[in-house]
Amino acid sequence: MPWLYSIDQHKAFFVIRAKDNLNYAVIGQHTTDNKKGVISDEIIELAGFYQKQEYPKKMRLIHYYDKEQDKYFTFLTNNFFLSAFTITQIYKSRWQIEIFFKWIKQNLKIKTFFGTSPNAVLTQIWIAMCYFLLLTYIKYQTKYKFSLFYLHRLIRETVLDRVHLIDLLNLTEKTLPRVKDIELQPMLPFY
Repeated sequence: MPWLYSIDQHKAFFVIRAKDNLNYAVIGQHTTDNKKGVISDEIIELAGFYQKQEYPKKMRLIHYYDKEQDKYFTFLTNNFFLSAFTITQIYKSRWQIEIFFKWIKQNLKIKTFFGTSPNAVLTQIWIAMCYFLLLTYIKYQTKYKFSLFYLHRLIRETVLDRVHLIDLLNLTEKTLPRVKDIELQPMLPFY
């Protein structure tokens, strides 16, 4: 609870799943729209001695039934302005955010960040996304038959060589070493 209280103190709001053993007292209610699956929307205070010290303010407890999953959910939030249904959809949307970050890790191949400032991190993510989109566009326009990973490897292998991109797209693993040798031979010194 101290972490939730620090979020509240920084003027941000949270939406989390409430634990089954949450000790609380109901001090008020909001009106609910049962058509959208919201069963109840209560204003609560934590009742446990330590919980009340760790989070002394009021919160909302929203009970929700999801027809798609055939499950009941209980959400806890400090936001009193949004509707209860919107709060449930915010929690549901967090999976899309997690899927997006999983996609970034898998496809953009960012292993470490070169800087720690927000600007440095965002710049590195944008550059990686632009590179990925350019590869996707090249693959689409040229009807390249191999994977993006293979195209990335080909470009990485020949980035400093004098090989045209169109020629590169027609290469295979067997023909790549020969082309690199032929292209580089005029630049080799004669001894």
